[in-house]
Amino acid sequence: MSPLFSLLLLLFPSPSLSYPFNTAYHIDCGGATNSTDKFNTTWLADRFFTAGSTGLVSEPLRFTSLQEKTLRFFPISAGKKNCYVVPVTAGRYFVRTFTVYDNFDGKSHSPSFDLSVEGTLVFSWRSPWPEEVAISGAYSDLFAFVSDGDADICFYSIATDSPLIASLELIQIDPLSYDSSSIGNNSILVNYGRLTCGSDQWGPGFSADADLFGRSWQSDAEFRSQNSASVKAVSAIKNVVNTNQSPNYFPLKLYQTALTVTGNGAIEYELPVDAKLDYLVLLHFAEIDVSVNRAGQRVFDVVINEKNVSRVDIYKEVGGFAAYSWYYTATNLSSVILSVKLLPVVGAPIICGLENYAIVPTDLSTAPDQAIAMKALKESLRVPDRMGWNGDPCAPTSWDAWEGVTCHPNKDALVVSQIDLGNQGLKGYISDQIGLLTNLVSLNLSSNALGGLLPSGLGQKSLIKLDLSNNKFTGYIPDSLASSHLQLVILNDNSLEGRVPEELYSIGVHGGTIDLSGNKGLCGVPSLPKCPLFWGSNGLSIGGKIAIGVSSVVVFCILLFLIYICCIRRGHNDYDFGLPQELMALSAKRNRYHRQKSLMTLEMESQHAKGFIPNLDSPH
Repeated sequence: MSPLFSLLLLLFPSPSLSYPFNTAYHIDCGGATNSTDKFNTTWLADRFFTAGSTGLVSEPLRFTSLQEKTLRFFPISAGKKNCYVVPVTAGRYFVRTFTVYDNFDGKSHSPSFDLSVEGTLVFSWRSPWPEEVAISGAYSDLFAFVSDGDADICFYSIATDSPLIASLELIQIDPLSYDSSSIGNNSILVNYGRLTCGSDQWGPGFSADADLFGRSWQSDAEFRSQNSASVKAVSAIKNVVNTNQSPNYFPLKLYQTALTVTGNGAIEYELPVDAKLDYLVLLHFAEIDVSVNRAGQRVFDVVINEKNVSRVDIYKEVGGFAAYSWYYTATNLSSVILSVKLLPVVGAPIICGLENYAIVPTDLSTAPDQAIAMKALKESLRVPDRMGWNGDPCAPTSWDAWEGVTCHPNKDALVVSQIDLGNQGLKGYISDQIGLLTNLVSLNLSSNALGGLLPSGLGQKSLIKLDLSNNKFTGYIPDSLASSHLQLVILNDNSLEGRVPEELYSIGVHGGTIDLSGNKGLCGVPSLPKCPLFWGSNGLSIGGKIAIGVSSVVVFCILLFLIYICCIRRGHNDYDFGLPQELMALSAKRNRYHRQKSLMTLEMESQHAKGFIPNLDSPH
């Protein structure tokens, strides 16, 4: 759908009026410093972008606001997909972009690109843009739910063109607004016309008039059909009540002016739309003519696409000088024009405002666990910016997934089925989170400079093809690979070690393909060296660990035994008392006597050996 049908003349962003909610961002895309505009709105210097470069419009004097003069563009060198990822609380948001080309790059070629919000395609820009839009720019806005804490506004390059944006606003609004209870959180309301009747365009950023949602209101003049009767504007002589109330917070100014006919004719609008979409049409009324003071004095029919959908008597519904809004959903449109007519029944019809929103069903998004896994892989593999791994990995479905990634729908989400990043200069490692990719069929990370251990989560039951060849992986082959359904395993030319699981090697026996060459530390299967005794796929086998454990216990027991023996022997020679002095003296004399007797015996034995035996009985 084209943003050219949105409000082209809303030339100023809105202030931070998000009451009663407190989340609001006004981002000056391409701006280097914070600034404050003449309506006291604070614009933040550019932030939250994934890549890109800054630019300046070629004729800055044409624009009165700083945030409209600068822009951020995303050259193809930054990847096909780039995003603003804005941290917000969960809730419903008013999102507005300002897009301008103004030949900022001197190429005189306005770019072709798509823009998505929360993974759903909402705007499509195609070159060449209308001259007025290319020079002056255009605002586009919508209402969307954000549930995951980050608002993703993403740009996708068509061919080699560079997407661009000049300003971005996100303002939190009431989650029950715009009939969300019926439409649900799974739709985005894209603005195809927000008109004020009987006054010029106004609203936050364009005038001092406030709108708590940040909406700006465009004059209805250019959308009135030539078939309309002669019309006139009327103004209220006092304030209209029941305005600025939840959940829609429609502003007072919207109901202070109105458009009616001078005679008895009809008021007719022709709103440009895209066929095959449903549209939410809101009509705003207030009986501000003091001459109408009872029910039945002003009655008219509402006819949408030639179908009479309602009869309206404003005074009967709410009385005088009170706001009254009514909505209708137009379905199955086959034309690019949505017709709204107010046909008189009694008196002349009157209208204060009109809104028209395309109801765009939200696209499928990547399953939350798999989105987490892919973002973890982006960090661990150090995927370069040129590959455009930004935003949702698989959404929108009308775009290609992240470069090298293939997805497919599975129930109510998108899942990753293939990752092909061979020869991409990657230098990181494989995150353990890869185990969350439970639908992964093929993984090719060959011919990079990846290292580290192979994570145990790599053995998904779904995995059929695995090529990690020509990298720097170390450690053991995880047992989980042996229990998978792999039919092709290419692990050659790494630094893996340990015993190869026999179940993994049997892939080749059963008709599959396996290549483990170039890993000097692998062992245990044909074509590889035998493993040392007790060596398993993860180092020591269970038997080896048991043997070491038993040996350790035996050694420990022996040590305990030796310690015990030493303690026993020491216990025999240690006393807790000393001998009396008399006993010690007798013991010493006895010891000397034994020594003297021994010496005498030795001397006698020596003389006997020489043939001389002394007479011990003769006197000296």
